[in-house]
Amino acid sequence: MNEVFIGSVLSALATGAGALIILFIKQSVTHRWKDILLAFSAGIMMAASMIGLIPEALKLGGFIPLAIGICSGVMVLTLLEKNIPHLDLEHNQYGIQFDEKAMLIIAAITLHNIPEGLSVGVSYASGSGDTGNMIALAIGFQNAPEGLLVALFLINQKISKFKAFVVATLTGAIEIVSSLIGFYLTSFVRGLVPYGISFAAGAMLFIIYKELIPESHGDGNERVSTYAFIIGLLLMIFIIELF
Repeated sequence: MNEVFIGSVLSALATGAGALIILFIKQSVTHRWKDILLAFSAGIMMAASMIGLIPEALKLGGFIPLAIGICSGVMVLTLLEKNIPHLDLEHNQYGIQFDEKAMLIIAAITLHNIPEGLSVGVSYASGSGDTGNMIALAIGFQNAPEGLLVALFLINQKISKFKAFVVATLTGAIEIVSSLIGFYLTSFVRGLVPYGISFAAGAMLFIIYKELIPESHGDGNERVSTYAFIIGLLLMIFIIELF
């Protein structure tokens, strides 16, 4: 219990760690660097799902639970995407009133963090502390640039740097709650563990291919983003092998 709580808190607070950068920079981050950060995050999450979550799910339940879980994760993220207003944080050039659409952005980012928290929780529930720690680390790596991008968006809406930092940090707090829900649910119903792990993998794969990779290619930075993706992938594989 202590391990999953600490892991979920640290991965969630990584959002705030990324947003913290805005307090020390005077100029906005370029599109090029935003794309690099997004692609790097995609590489981290790809390695975590393909090398960590999917093999663990196969070992615990076999192919059928894996397929059901992955498809369920994709379906849930699809429903979220269809019912939550989504604005492109990196490439939107239009002025947006903070009291209207910006609030929808904050709500969308917060809700999109729920599956990430579930990923951490069900990974710890699998009984393998190493898997839980690895997924918490991977989600944390992904949360840091996300927190920075959310904070930059809020600053563009004339919000003070400190308030933008606080709001961006709070968007990641939902992961702590969803992580504990995922952990308790799969802990008490052990048969759900392979389904839960596969669900987390499906959700992560959806985010990678539908959100992170396309957005990292939005400004003609495909090549450097590809390099960043591979570096993130290799870094996560190195961490998996190390621990």
